[in-house]
Amino acid sequence: MIRTLGLTHLALTVSDLERSFQFYHDVFGMLAVYREPHFIQAQTPGARDVLVLEVGTEHVGESGGIKHFGFRLADARDIDKAATVIERAGGKIKHCGEFCPGEPYVLFTDPDGYEVEVWYEIPTETGR
Repeated sequence: MIRTLGLTHLALTVSDLERSFQFYHDVFGMLAVYREPHFIQAQTPGARDVLVLEVGTEHVGESGGIKHFGFRLADARDIDKAATVIERAGGKIKHCGEFCPGEPYVLFTDPDGYEVEVWYEIPTETGR
């Protein structure tokens, strides 16, 4: 087994670099930690994740075999606020609901059509 800090980054091909960055900044507070003319590495404050946005023209919005990626809410009570922020930032809500009582989610698409999920998961004894 290889010891890691978990999944750390995801790279997306985007049609408009600044629009995509602004969307993830507005929704999740992501900050640009590294910029080049054709890509931005953004990070959620207080987390170790990195979202790489790379300008391109091929396969924009296509996920291949990946259905969606997600961000876990810190508080289940923030689900309605999350939906509002997503829509104001230009996202399109596809579906909302609960996986089970107390575990709400919002599935949406970003400006390029990538599917993203925001959800809350009740902590288990293992502390996940």
